[in-house]
Amino acid sequence: MESAPEYPPRNYAWFVVFVLILASLIAFIDRQVVAIVVGPMQEDLGVGDTEIGWLYGVFALFYAAAALPIATLADRRSRKHLIAAGIFLWSLLTIACGLTRNYWQIFLARIGVGIGEATLTPATTSLIGDYFPRKLVPLALSIFQTGPIIGTGLAFIIGGFVLNLVESSAPMTLPYIGPLKPWQQTFVYVGAPGLILAGLFLLIREPARQIMPGQASTLSDTAQLMAFYRANAKTITYHHLGFVSLVLMGYAFVFWSVTFFVRVHDLPAAEASQTFGWIFLFFGPLGPLSVAWLASRLRDRGHYDANITAGMIGGLVTIPCILLIQVAPTAFWAFVFYAPALLAVNSPFGIAAGALPVITPPNLRARVAAVYMLTGAFGMMFGPPLAGAFNEYIFPGPDGVRYSMITMTTFFGIIGVIFLGLGRRPYAESLKQADATAEDIA
Repeated sequence: MESAPEYPPRNYAWFVVFVLILASLIAFIDRQVVAIVVGPMQEDLGVGDTEIGWLYGVFALFYAAAALPIATLADRRSRKHLIAAGIFLWSLLTIACGLTRNYWQIFLARIGVGIGEATLTPATTSLIGDYFPRKLVPLALSIFQTGPIIGTGLAFIIGGFVLNLVESSAPMTLPYIGPLKPWQQTFVYVGAPGLILAGLFLLIREPARQIMPGQASTLSDTAQLMAFYRANAKTITYHHLGFVSLVLMGYAFVFWSVTFFVRVHDLPAAEASQTFGWIFLFFGPLGPLSVAWLASRLRDRGHYDANITAGMIGGLVTIPCILLIQVAPTAFWAFVFYAPALLAVNSPFGIAAGALPVITPPNLRARVAAVYMLTGAFGMMFGPPLAGAFNEYIFPGPDGVRYSMITMTTFFGIIGVIFLGLGRRPYAESLKQADATAEDIA
C-alpha cells in the first residue's frame, strides 16, 4: 500500500489560487474588450454584427485548437513557465489589436490572443490538482473561476472608462504607426498590465506531481487517456454537451449586452458598459461560489451526482432571469434584472471545470481539461456570431437583439439542462469508481 500524497502548505496553495485568479482576470479583460467597442469598430472598419461576432469566434477556435498540445506540455513540463509565456503572448497580441488598420489584421491578432489564453486552464487544472487534496479541488477551481467573472466585470468597467477617457482626450500618436482611434487605444491600455504579470508569475513555486496507483503503467499516456474516456463515456458526453450549451447561451448573452442597451434603450456605449460591468463585478462571482457551496452540501449528504446537479440547477435558474431582461420596460429595470441574471448565468462554469479533476487520474488532468475546453470553445466560438447573425438576418432593427437573446436562451438553456439531467447518474458512477481508486493510497 502506497503512502498518502503530501501537498504543499494550505495557505500557500490558496495564495497560488489568488495569483491564478489575477491571471484569469487579466485574460478575460483582454478577451472581452472587443464587446465594448463594437460600435466604433463597425464605424471605422465597415463590418456588420456577424463579422464582429467572429472576432470572438476566431479567438475561441484557436483557443480550443491550441489547448490539447498545450495540455500535453502541462502534464509533463513546468506549468508556471507555460502560464507565464501564455500571459505574455496574449497581452502582446491584445496590444497588437489596437495597432491594426483593417478587419483582417485584428482578426489575425485575435488568433494569437486565443493561443496565448489556451495555456491557462489546462495548466491551472493540473496545478490545483497537485496543490490540494481531491475533496478540495472542486472548491478551489470554482474559486479560480471567479477570476474570469471578475475579469469580465472589470473589462466592461475599465473598458468603458478608458473608452470614455480617450474619446475626450487628444489622440494617441505612435512613431511609425501614427494616430490611434479611441477603440484602438482601449486595446493598448488594457493589454499592457499582462506584460508585468507574466514576469511576476515566474516567482511562484511548482508543486510536486501526485501519483495514483496504476499510473506507472505499461500503457502510454495516450492509451491511458483513451482508456479513461472509454470507461467514462456517458459521463463525459453528457457533461460536455450540457455545459457547452450553457456556455453558448452565456457568451452570446454577455457579448451583446452593451449593444442591447445601446440599441434598445438608447444608452451611450461607455455608460452602458460601466453600469453593466459594476453589476457583473458584484453579482457574477456569487454564481460559481453559490453552486460550489450547493455541490459541497449535496456531496456531504451522500449525493455522488452533486457536481452535475448543482450545475444543472444553475442553468435552470438562468433561463427565466435572462428572459426577464428582454421584456424590461426601461433601462433601469433591465439593469435591476441583470443582477440575478449575471449571478445565474455564471453559476455553472466553476463546477463544470471542478467536476472533472475529481474523476480523472492526476497525470491526465490537464488533457481532460483541454478536451473540455475544446468542446466548451464551441460555445464561445458560435454564441456571439450566431446571435449576431440573428440580429442581422432574422430579427433586423434596433429591437432585434432582444429577440435573438430570447431565442438563444430558450433553446440552448433548455438543451443544456436536459443533458446535465441525463448525466447525473453516469457521473455518480464515475465518482464512486474514482473514490474507490483513491482509497488505495489512503
